[in-house]
Amino acid sequence: MVETDDNTGFAAMFAEMEKDSPADGRGRRIREGDEVSGAVVAINQSTVFIALDGKTEGCLERDELTNDDGELTVQVGDVVTSRVLSKRDGQVMLGSKMGRGQDPASAFTDAYEHGIPVTGTVSGVNKGGVDVQLGKARGFCPMSQLDSSYVEDPTTFVGRELEFRITKVEKGRGDQLDIVLSRRALLEAEQKKRAEAMRDQLVPGAILRGTVKTLKEFGAFVDLGGVEGLVHISQLGFGRVEHPKDVLSVGDAVEVQVLKVEPSEDPKRTDRISLSLKALQDDPWDKAVASLTVGGEVKGKVARMESFGAFVSLSDGFEGLVHVSELSDTRRINHPREVLAVGQEITATVLEVDAERRRVGLSMKAVDRNREQAQAANYQPARGGSMGTFGDLLKGKLGKGS
Repeated sequence: MVETDDNTGFAAMFAEMEKDSPADGRGRRIREGDEVSGAVVAINQSTVFIALDGKTEGCLERDELTNDDGELTVQVGDVVTSRVLSKRDGQVMLGSKMGRGQDPASAFTDAYEHGIPVTGTVSGVNKGGVDVQLGKARGFCPMSQLDSSYVEDPTTFVGRELEFRITKVEKGRGDQLDIVLSRRALLEAEQKKRAEAMRDQLVPGAILRGTVKTLKEFGAFVDLGGVEGLVHISQLGFGRVEHPKDVLSVGDAVEVQVLKVEPSEDPKRTDRISLSLKALQDDPWDKAVASLTVGGEVKGKVARMESFGAFVSLSDGFEGLVHVSELSDTRRINHPREVLAVGQEITATVLEVDAERRRVGLSMKAVDRNREQAQAANYQPARGGSMGTFGDLLKGKLGKGS
């Protein structure tokens, strides 16, 4: 017989206990407070039995799965998600909607200790927060804990049934309980879960869908599902963008490409994720090179002006430049605003298309010059080339008089 010391014996005993303890469908040990899922295998008058793995069943009170009319909302085979309230004598007790009905103080204590969400209805607004009705009990949610962001008008939450996490529970006067709640803690936990699931997809070149959350002068922040990335203003499109609000609005659904992910060295800060809308758009220069010909005419609108010339917005999201020296052939122009205004439609002649430098050179004075040359080329003098003799003119006069 091989003897072992106390530490070795305890470790072996602990491992044996862990081996015999129930596990969820993914092989992880079930602990109090865990969120678990399983299929309904049986239903009786008071209990719904849920298969958590091949050997373990969880018990959930039937009332947890009924609607306001008392009708059962699940049947055998349906998958139910709940939380582990306790494990006693090999039996796993589940719960998911604590706070409804006439719940004892111990139920709220269990929910607090194991982080189990409770469901309640916001019943009113008071100084510093909102009142929440939890069955026959009442709770208080501070304003800072009502949402994951600043709440401008808390009255919009009144009457809504929401889930909360209990952050404090203790005996108050008489049989009352003092229950402090946080909805923000649940929202942030859910956001963290989504972020962890999203991180595997955050690689350069990945194409993802998201929602515009915030617009700043330098770009747009996009929620990718628990993780936010930045579309810099230069990555909103090929055309010049003065402000992101000119092309996007908060709440817009967008498709973006991941450009770069820079891990943060500060654990309190998230990774920097660079995104692009432009990377998924057709480059207008491909069309420009094919469609623009030197000497041809184009139409566009004056987008902006500098002392050296006017930028003209052409089709397909690119711009051309009319240099100040190409604005007029009849007078000296010191600044484009002397003859142009932003938004004005103009016609210009293409002087240059430089695809490598992505530049289009335009001229307004060349338009007038070309038209004058065309008019001169179309001019036709009278046939014969001379006025005839004096005798011819005299005959013509006599002929008209007869």
